[in-house]
Amino acid sequence: MRKQVFLLIAAILIIDQVFKIYIKTHYLLGEEVHMLGHWFRLNFIENEGMAFGMKLNGPTGKYILSIFRIIAATAIMWYLLRIMREKKHPIYIFSIGLIFAGAAGNIFDSMFYGLIFDQSPIWGSGGSPTAIFDGSYAGFLQGKVVDMLYFPMFQGTYPSWFPFNAGEKFIFFRPVFNLADSYISIGVVMILVFQRKIFKHNKKQQEVIKQVEEKPQVDNSSTEGV
Repeated sequence: MRKQVFLLIAAILIIDQVFKIYIKTHYLLGEEVHMLGHWFRLNFIENEGMAFGMKLNGPTGKYILSIFRIIAATAIMWYLLRIMREKKHPIYIFSIGLIFAGAAGNIFDSMFYGLIFDQSPIWGSGGSPTAIFDGSYAGFLQGKVVDMLYFPMFQGTYPSWFPFNAGEKFIFFRPVFNLADSYISIGVVMILVFQRKIFKHNKKQQEVIKQVEEKPQVDNSSTEGV
């Protein structure tokens, strides 16, 4: 099980990074390409902070955020190793593995992209996509996360009776994200969907362990010397 989990993590991390590097070296910042009609597009943006564009201002804030991500990913890896040792349900183990892979994928951007890339020219500026190892735009842990997946499936206007944003336009799904983000989401959804099976298995396993621990040990001392 451990080998399969680490192979999965390595494979999807490589896919995530290859896709991000392709986007960074072939698209201009803000460039958008329609893939399947209007509802699936590749839209190259760079995220300086957390999910949905939230961020902590300044280099210090970026360092704090990057260090927090590393600590969180380390904790997830520790937990993953623990549940593998305890032989928890395979779906649960693979779900936590996906969550770790997603966290690690975005950490890699923050750690190294500022060192190996120059600033991406903005779409319409006349510049060319940046090449890998073509200068640098930030220091270690100061890189921006590359996002590109955009699914604006539904667009409309909030009705007048809506409690907030009445009359304003809305887009679903508005956030632009990457494969690493999707790994985290898939891992969480898998846990929610299969929670009954996962935790039933884990509870049954704990009961078996408890029974083994409480089983009286046979005293062989009385048979010695017979």
